[in-house]
Amino acid sequence: MPELPEVETVKRTLNQLIVGKTIEQVDVRLRRIIQRPEEPDEFALLLQGQTFHGVDRRGKFLLLRTDDFTLVSHLRMEGRYGVYDKNDPMELHTHVVFHFTDGSELRYKDVRQFGTMHLFPKGTELNEQPLKKLGLEPLDETFTLDAFIRKLEGRTTKIKPLLLNQEYIVGIGNIYVDESLFAAGIHPEREAGSLSRKELAALYEAIIQTLNDAVAAGGSSIKSYVNGQGEIGMFQHQLQMYGRKGEPCQHCGHEIEKTVVAGRGTHFCPKCQPLKRKNARKAGA
Repeated sequence: MPELPEVETVKRTLNQLIVGKTIEQVDVRLRRIIQRPEEPDEFALLLQGQTFHGVDRRGKFLLLRTDDFTLVSHLRMEGRYGVYDKNDPMELHTHVVFHFTDGSELRYKDVRQFGTMHLFPKGTELNEQPLKKLGLEPLDETFTLDAFIRKLEGRTTKIKPLLLNQEYIVGIGNIYVDESLFAAGIHPEREAGSLSRKELAALYEAIIQTLNDAVAAGGSSIKSYVNGQGEIGMFQHQLQMYGRKGEPCQHCGHEIEKTVVAGRGTHFCPKCQPLKRKNARKAGA
């Protein structure tokens, strides 16, 4: 699934490709992609004649801005956008096509068909699902150390699933949680409330650094991710934990292990990320 760096890359690419283009018509080829309004025909009619003015991101969601509406798009597992000439062959699994007045088209493809689109009157999108309950935005200026600590302090939940919970912090998926926890030296099964302020500060910095590095590299192409121009990301070549089970840790040389935490495959170095149990510390261990 595309995570924050990949969605940020798609956002930046679409801003280069579709801003200023006016929609002549919309062709919805798979009804269930459209979640709001209920009728795809209404979705298409509302967007007819609208011009794209910019693309923003909230967590893993794209926010495509038009004159009167915000189109909230979630790529889920394998959704992708691309801009084509109207005469280009229509590829398989193309489910929504935005036909522009200049003869080009924005096409949404989704092999797994899990992606969604919600259309809201401009300015109302943050007050409704799926954006209403989203947590802190880790690349935003509001993501301060104090705000981060307030979200985590006192929580008995293991730190990895808490970081994956989009109601706490948005956009950080499995890849970047593993990488951030390694960079901070924190075991993925530590209770969030057991982390000291120093450890939380290290994790806070690691999240920001990891995500910024990934955005700079265009994201990670682990399976099928490409940006709006069909280009793959390159951050997978910088991964130090994710997908490296059995390999030596680049920091200490210890063998990288893989376990399952909250149902997610999890990579960690047992030497660099020791599991310090809260009750053990109370006993003086």
